[in-house]
Amino acid sequence: MAFQHSSMASGKWFTYTLCQQMGNIGSEVGRAAKWKEKDEKLFKEAVFRAIELLDLTLSDTRWKNRLKEIARAKETVCDAFVGGKEYNSSFAELEKYFYHFAYAARNSIGRKIVG
Repeated sequence: MAFQHSSMASGKWFTYTLCQQMGNIGSEVGRAAKWKEKDEKLFKEAVFRAIELLDLTLSDTRWKNRLKEIARAKETVCDAFVGGKEYNSSFAELEKYFYHFAYAARNSIGRKIVG
């Protein structure tokens, strides 16, 4: 399988904290939200990158006790992609969910610099 995030798949992804991983996934979800009504190609590419990163996160053995939440996040992204038919999911709402992880990741970086 060819990864769009080849450097991440080769190991860099597995050095990130869960918040960093989920925050990066949120970036792709944000791109999907941005392009949804504007450019179908860019929209699909962003969604597929988000799903790819979710798959990498699911394969990270450090999160074996968080698999249910991560798998549910992937399921919800897929639901939003097909129009929210199962869970009424939207990329705008998913962006809010992932934003909290990005904020926590960024906040923890700031603490390391000060402390």
